[in-house]
Amino acid sequence: MSASSLRCAQPCCVFYNQHDDEPNQYRKYRKVSLMHNTTDETSAASAVPQPLSVLIGALGGEGGGVLSEWLTAIARHAGYAAQSTSIPGVAQRTGATTYFFEMYPVPMSQLGGRHPVFSLNPIPGRLDALVSSELLETARAVSNGLPSSERTLIITSSSRTLTNAERSHLGDGRLDDAALLAIVQSACRAHHVLDMQRIARDNVTVVSAVMLGAIAGSGLLPFSKEDYIAIVRDSGRGAQASLAGFEAAWQWVSEGRQQAAFAKQLVDDTVAASGPSVLNEFPVAARDLLALGLARVTEYQDAAYGSLYLERMRQVCDAEASASTSISSNAEAVVDADMEEGIITRDVARWLALWMAYDDIVRVADLKSRAARSQRVRNEVRVAAGDVLKTYEYFKPGVPEIAALLPVPLAERLKDMNRQRLAEGRAAWEMPVKLASHTIVGTLLLRLLAGMKHLRRWGSRYAEEQALIDAWLTAVKEGAREDRSLGFEIAQCGRLIKGYGSTNERGRDNLLHVIRHLASPPFGSVSERTIAIRRAREAALADDAGMALDKTLNELGAPPRAIKAQPIRWMPRSRITTGPAK
Repeated sequence: MSASSLRCAQPCCVFYNQHDDEPNQYRKYRKVSLMHNTTDETSAASAVPQPLSVLIGALGGEGGGVLSEWLTAIARHAGYAAQSTSIPGVAQRTGATTYFFEMYPVPMSQLGGRHPVFSLNPIPGRLDALVSSELLETARAVSNGLPSSERTLIITSSSRTLTNAERSHLGDGRLDDAALLAIVQSACRAHHVLDMQRIARDNVTVVSAVMLGAIAGSGLLPFSKEDYIAIVRDSGRGAQASLAGFEAAWQWVSEGRQQAAFAKQLVDDTVAASGPSVLNEFPVAARDLLALGLARVTEYQDAAYGSLYLERMRQVCDAEASASTSISSNAEAVVDADMEEGIITRDVARWLALWMAYDDIVRVADLKSRAARSQRVRNEVRVAAGDVLKTYEYFKPGVPEIAALLPVPLAERLKDMNRQRLAEGRAAWEMPVKLASHTIVGTLLLRLLAGMKHLRRWGSRYAEEQALIDAWLTAVKEGAREDRSLGFEIAQCGRLIKGYGSTNERGRDNLLHVIRHLASPPFGSVSERTIAIRRAREAALADDAGMALDKTLNELGAPPRAIKAQPIRWMPRSRITTGPAK
């Protein structure tokens, strides 16, 4: 026999046939191995279902053992063969106890009397799921090579229980949660991150019930929700609290799966509608966000608006393709060699779509009058059969919202009138509206307002937003051609545009200030500008008041932000006195 014939083509499952016609003490087992020793039988081996393996990591007192027992009982209740083992951890928060659960995904009734033989410990790279109640423990399992980026689903808690090393540090010894999460995300095919500790606390239960609900919501195991509930309900004292924690986690994870499925369907529909050749022009890493962005802006306005989005993205993609790469010894600078191809295009695709689909009163009316929104409200308030639900929408449009739909000359006149009101000490003009959207009249008014989206192109807000977008994209393209790191940091500044009203206005002003004063060559070298833009962006996102940004600009030697004039309102002294001042 050749040496090659002794090698197994791939991992396999082993069964034993049990002969029931012999006395128990002489019962024999005939090994039926599905291991294939030649490469010619690889296709046959791949057709054999493999056991589903789940590794559970839990700290002391969190009920990890109960969870593994629940899973085994649920599997057997549903008619599947299953087994669980545990590997004890250590005390004083220097590790976690791990539990290994395996089940064969074919019901026992279909195995013809055969019984699968399971492993006693996980095999690195062969886990189907890793479930952990603590973020560092998840990262610890990843560092041990247990999960696989092609196979493993990771369900982890975002909460932390500090280790002894973190607690005993003289300063702040806490590990960076963002870095831990990045490690986790890089080592799985999919992941669900939820605050298990908070869910358990809110429902007065233990984390094991929350972990079970997350496993059930993920759809990993072939059990129905009723199978899970049946076992938990019979678990004795605390069953109701456990069911409450189970339901909360199941809801959280299942809703995330639904959103992911909806996004995937949206991408597929967009690709089918636009044709694969349109997206093939762009890097592979950016195509999914491009498809979502194209769908968003097209639905927001029309097909011509979607074409404008694609044209802008082509320009960014071309600029990135011609980007230069500088070698910097500065440790703070981004290392171009490690940057993924198309990363600038991908980031711009995200933030450009959000910016082009800015919120205005037309958009709000459209969202509030959709059938999906009405159904979501009914689900949230749990409307039962025979109940009558009345929904009232509250609007408070002011001069900026109305001027946004008017041509620039009329909009400026209206804004001047409002500024005059403020200068006289009067409040800004507003028009509070209470609309009954559950009535025919209310719904028609909302749909009428939503139908005014075709007037956007003639409005002052549209002209203003497009000019700002072009200024940002120009800075991105010029920065990318000069250096990939610089272009990437300017592209990331799109995160500053968020919210609506004063929040949105403040974000736009901050973005323009950064690209005007920090992105241009007179400010410094490529490395200096790259670092300065990143620091300024992070400071701008740190607080809404802008104090951190002002401090950072001062440290960088950049011009300060312009001080905006604020009207002084004189309030009349009240005639009602409450006694002498103390």
